[in-house]
Amino acid sequence: MTHQPLDSRERALLAIYEADQRAESVNEDLPDGRMRRLIEGVLANTESLDQALDAASDHWRIKRMPAVDRAVLRLGLYELRSEPKTPTAVILAEAVRLAKKYSTERSGAFVNGLLGALVEDARPVDETDRQ
Repeated sequence: MTHQPLDSRERALLAIYEADQRAESVNEDLPDGRMRRLIEGVLANTESLDQALDAASDHWRIKRMPAVDRAVLRLGLYELRSEPKTPTAVILAEAVRLAKKYSTERSGAFVNGLLGALVEDARPVDETDRQ
């Protein structure tokens, strides 16, 4: 069985998860510009990301969510807010893929629902999208 190399988003997720578990910042050489931007962005904005996730979640506070789901949600919401060239559908599909890969099948639906509820606030609709 051959293993595919991890992409920037997946490597960023693992670093964000590790930082959350250790309650410290990531102290490693981050040669990949996209990976670095995602990690640094999530870690610098964790408080505002968590506030938005808490507000959108009916039954789970962010601190009570499984750590992997929390990391996926933070990364996905950060991308929705900060990566306007990445299509919304791609961000949501990748978040679901990562949740299913690293957490549970049910986590995929949870992540999709919560991020889907935040799309409108996180990503203002461009006038060209309305046509």
